[in-house]
Amino acid sequence: MKLVVSRLHGTHNDFLVTVVAPGAAAPDADTARRVCDRAHSGGGADGLIALLPATNDADCAMELRNADGELAEMSGNGIRCLAWAAVRAGLARGNQLVVETAAGLRTLTLTIDPTSGEMLSASVDMGPAVFSPAAVPVTSDSVDNLAIDIDGVTYEGTACSTGNPHWAILVTDPKAVAVAQIGPVLECDQRFPNRTNVEFYRVIDRSTLDMRVWERGVGETQSCGTGACAVAAVAHRAGLVDSGVRVQVLGGELSVELGSTILLGGPVVFMGDETIEL
Repeated sequence: MKLVVSRLHGTHNDFLVTVVAPGAAAPDADTARRVCDRAHSGGGADGLIALLPATNDADCAMELRNADGELAEMSGNGIRCLAWAAVRAGLARGNQLVVETAAGLRTLTLTIDPTSGEMLSASVDMGPAVFSPAAVPVTSDSVDNLAIDIDGVTYEGTACSTGNPHWAILVTDPKAVAVAQIGPVLECDQRFPNRTNVEFYRVIDRSTLDMRVWERGVGETQSCGTGACAVAAVAHRAGLVDSGVRVQVLGGELSVELGSTILLGGPVVFMGDETIEL
């Protein structure tokens, strides 16, 4: 059996995107684990995205499985990669694309090369950041001041949902954090019944944040779109930044505009088409 995919990345958060024909089934958890495994599948990836026919008024639907095979609600970088494939498939309406996700409908504004017709970047309306414990979900009475002690060091932050759960922790220097050791502990903290993504961020100035991220079901990644939205929303709520923020990640930079909803902007890079033997 073979799986035909396009390999794309958004600020080096990389995904395999496969187009699923009407009536066909999306790849299952075992398939996602195998093709995303960097040790055994060749390239591997942070996630596998199925581009599906929409079941409502959207242009298409998105089903995302993280590298561990588990379904994820949303990915800000992943949805831009899916949009690239949707444009190539002729599903976009001009420079607009509406995508059905597990977190709800998401509208993208696309920047398309007028010569090649290829999508270069996109801005995604991510909806609002939600600070309700039930929405994240987190079992504590408040999303604020969530602290944990690891080897004598206290990490304290704020939880929110930007379509999936996040725990944004303000630190002095993200580069000094042992993310590979601390991330798995925080991801599986019992206060987060669905586990959580974890961001370690610092404020550079009122329009710039620096971030590293441990993604639920994946590990440390070069970038996380929903995580960038989360740290921007948390920092803005605390009065640390203005409404327009650049978020520096290991893989580049994302733009976040905070209003009644969050607009996430960033590039998409197509690396090639592949046929993977399953």
